[in-house]
Amino acid sequence: MRALVVEDDPGIASGLQASLKQAGYAVDLCSTVDAAWHSLSVEPFDVLILDLGLPDGDGLDLLARLRRQAEPVAGRAALPRNDLPVLIMTARDGISDRIGGLDSGADDYIVKPFDANELLARLRAMLRRAVGRSSPVIAYGDLVVDPAAHTVLRCGEAVSLGGKEFALLMTLLQARPQVLSKSRLESSLYGFGEALESNAIEVHIHHLRRKLGETLIKTVRGVGYFVPNEVLAGSGSP
Repeated sequence: MRALVVEDDPGIASGLQASLKQAGYAVDLCSTVDAAWHSLSVEPFDVLILDLGLPDGDGLDLLARLRRQAEPVAGRAALPRNDLPVLIMTARDGISDRIGGLDSGADDYIVKPFDANELLARLRAMLRRAVGRSSPVIAYGDLVVDPAAHTVLRCGEAVSLGGKEFALLMTLLQARPQVLSKSRLESSLYGFGEALESNAIEVHIHHLRRKLGETLIKTVRGVGYFVPNEVLAGSGSP
């Protein structure tokens, strides 16, 4: 999962970045409306965490611009996703502020100062809603994945996954049965400036198949990877 944090206070931004990375997110930081719009236009994000009082404008203006975008058309540069889950994070704590933020298209609203664990829980709830899932865990065949606890059970037994392996598994499970390209998976797992080996995705896929079953993740040669909607023989079974 990749998050864009738009926050002009360096202390808050760095603290939030650390909490999100510890929770398995790839994180990019922006401090202005213009920088955020540029980032949204060139990279795919899974969630936007948005402050309102920014040096070059109000975060609500960025949100309004995001929500009114039409679908991209041939010959035009890609536009940010207008259905991107957005969490407003601000010191504006009035009821009218909260109502205005939610009515402007935010999916949730949290007031500073906040507890990092509450923010992470709100993000998990937003992301569940975004993919039409209500359960806090993901069950697939003999696998049970708990995003909050960062645990994976296979036939009731705990399976140890590295941070990037867990993030990749979550990305593929939540997107199923969509085929995700290697570049799309890289964008989900690595932020701007993060070191990335050319075969990193292939290595993570290999480890997941070894730990969770060879048929869990399918390859479409030359296109990408996906998890089928239907559980195949061997998926999640020892």
